[in-house]
Amino acid sequence: MSKRELKKYLKELTKEQLEEQMVALYEKFIPVKVYYNFVFNPNENALLQDFKIKVSHEYFPVQKGKIKRRAKMRRSVAQKMIKHFTVLGVDPYIIADAMCYHIEIAQAYSADHFVKQELFFKSMLNSFEQLVRFVIANGITFDFKQRLLTISQEAMKQRWQNKQEFSIILEKIED
Repeated sequence: MSKRELKKYLKELTKEQLEEQMVALYEKFIPVKVYYNFVFNPNENALLQDFKIKVSHEYFPVQKGKIKRRAKMRRSVAQKMIKHFTVLGVDPYIIADAMCYHIEIAQAYSADHFVKQELFFKSMLNSFEQLVRFVIANGITFDFKQRLLTISQEAMKQRWQNKQEFSIILEKIED
């Protein structure tokens, strides 16, 4: 069904029929429920705090009893939540803050732990590049320039194998 056909169909419905369909969608599809819950109660700070907790647990898992857990370091967890923020229409400052935090927590982990997986460094570089593109596209470069610079400097300080690429990407905001 095209958007035009949908609009025509919706215009033919009575207000009560339209309300019934909206309630049915709300009850049946979790993404619809999540969207409307956010629209009517847009607590972006709570979303950001939840994001930070989940991402930090990827790198610094909570120990339960005597069981020592290993860091999973999954970039996909952060990426999935950031995409969710974008779909919900969360403020770009919150999204950029989340993107920065993800890289910063990964750097905090690698400062204390030897990371030998090349994929880790490649994925952090990809995250950094996405972050730089995002802040440029949303016109918030000035507000995040210092954090971006700090992230790039930390990659140099820790001697990441792709440290030069961080500097090259950072030059995009200088132009």
